[in-house]
This record gives sequence, C-alpha cells and structure tokens, in this order.
Amino acid sequence: MMGFSVRILENMKALRKHIIATALAAFASSVALAASDSLAPEAPAPHAMKPSGMKVVGHSGMSDESMPMEMPPEMQMQGGSAPPGTRDPHAYSGGFTLQSGPYALDGNQRLRLADEKSFGSIMFDNLEAVRSDGRDSGAYDVQARFGRDYDKLVIKAEGEVASGKVQDARTEVLWSHAVATFWDAQLGLRQDSGVGPDRTWLAIGAQGLAPYWFEIDAAAYVGEGGRTALRLGAEYELLITQRLIVQPRVEANLYGRSDPGRDIGKGLSDLTAGIRVRYEFSRQFAPYVGVEWASRYGESADMARAAGERTRTTRYVAGVHFWF
Repeated sequence: MMGFSVRILENMKALRKHIIATALAAFASSVALAASDSLAPEAPAPHAMKPSGMKVVGHSGMSDESMPMEMPPEMQMQGGSAPPGTRDPHAYSGGFTLQSGPYALDGNQRLRLADEKSFGSIMFDNLEAVRSDGRDSGAYDVQARFGRDYDKLVIKAEGEVASGKVQDARTEVLWSHAVATFWDAQLGLRQDSGVGPDRTWLAIGAQGLAPYWFEIDAAAYVGEGGRTALRLGAEYELLITQRLIVQPRVEANLYGRSDPGRDIGKGLSDLTAGIRVRYEFSRQFAPYVGVEWASRYGESADMARAAGERTRTTRYVAGVHFWF
C-alpha cells in the first residue's frame, strides 16, 4: 500500500515539471516573434498600394492630388444611350400603337383623366315649407354646376314664394375658376326679381371650404346707378352620426345705398341665422326640420316699421335636401 502511494507522488511531480517546461517554451516563442516584428520594415501606406489609374480620396473629400476620384468606365453611373444588344421595347408590338393601326382608339374611346371630363350636378340645398307669424310660405335654395375641375358654369337661385307669387328672388349665373385647394373665384351676373322693380348686378366673389370645415360663400355686387352690395354666408355640418347631421347657417346682406323700391336700406340690411337637422337616408336624399331667426337693421328696419311689418321674425321650416 505504501509503495502504491509513493508511485502516485512521483508521477504527479513529473507531470508538474512537464507543464512548467511547456509554459516556458511558449513564452519564449512569443517574445521572439514580437522582436522579429519590430525589426521588420514598415508596410507601405494604403495610398501607396493604389492601382494604376486610381486616386484615393480622404475624409476631406479631396484626393492626395487634390482631384476627385475617377471611376473606371464599367463603374460609372448608367445614362446616355442604351448599351448594344438591349431589347427594343417595340420589337414585339408588330408596329401597332394606340395612335394608328387597327388598335387605335377614336376620340370618344381614348383614355382620359378625371380633370379632362365635364361633370354636372344640381343640388337643392333647401326646398322647404316655412311657418312664420301665422303665415305659410315656401323657400328654395338651388345650385347647379357644369364643367371641369378648374372651370365650370355655376347657377345659384334663392327665393321665397307666398300666395302663389315670388316675393323675393335672387338668381346668379357665374363662371367659376379654381384658384386654390377647395376655393373657387366666381364672376358673372345677378338678377333680383319679385316684389318691386328688378335689379341687375355684376357679381364677383369666392366660394370654398375654410379651415375647420366652414363652407363660405361671399360676393360683392355693382349695379345700375352706382348701387353696391355685399353678401356673406357661412355654414357648418356637424355629424352626430353618419346619417344625422346638424347644419347651422348664417347670412348677412349689406348695401351701399338705399333702394326704397325694394324696401332695402343703406348699410347692414338683414341678418339671418338658423339651424337645420337632417337625416340622410342616402347621401342624395335627406329630409330635415329647423328654425331660423331673421332681423332687419338700420334703414331697412325703418322701412319695415313704416309698412307695419315686424323687424324680427322666427321661422319654422321643414323640407328636403337632395341632389342629382
């Protein structure tokens, strides 16, 4: 037993000597390799190894010769004439095109963009029955359009009918031209008819969608005898649901001079504010109910009092809004 233990100790001493000798040999080899690298000549700088015909550009954006780098022809950007052997895009068309030959399209079938086509529409914004001061009447507000995106013919008609007669009507025929996103400039004629003498005006205005989705319709007018007028209208559509819509609206009329024949005074003549609630069974048809408050001011109010009429009235309305 003692002899076996002695042999194990002798083997462990021999293994330790072997490990120490191996480590010393490895360390000596590393020192020798480091010494040989320090004595070797320096490797050439990267720019000294550049191929013939090439220039190396540094971080400053200029080469060592202060010239931009020249790329070989095979590395230059594509451009110019097509390289030899490129397939002709018309090689398999048989010579046929959409402008000539059996596949040519006539003017009616030629593909067109949307702004090359003319479209038309008629919108009855209001077609309603009115109840005010115990009297019944009717009112309408219609706008027709025909033309393209940039230029179109616009006809606006608004008025009141009572006892089978037109009491007050305004009709405008305008050329409308798109001048900005959602905005049209308009130029044309306005004709007033109904009770009193007819009046004709030159009209210039703007119509469009203001920020926060307010619809604006504003126009200035110049009439016979130096008459001038200004009309401002604004409305907003508040969607309670996708079908139930609340529409407040306000409109004001101002005149530069009095016109007793039509019961119109100088300055702010009248102001109308109202609200309508409609339900759209479809986007093209919606019945509605609403209420309006109309007031006359200044000389117009004086003329109304002299005729025994009220200067402020409340109107209850019910009608339909539709277009086609």
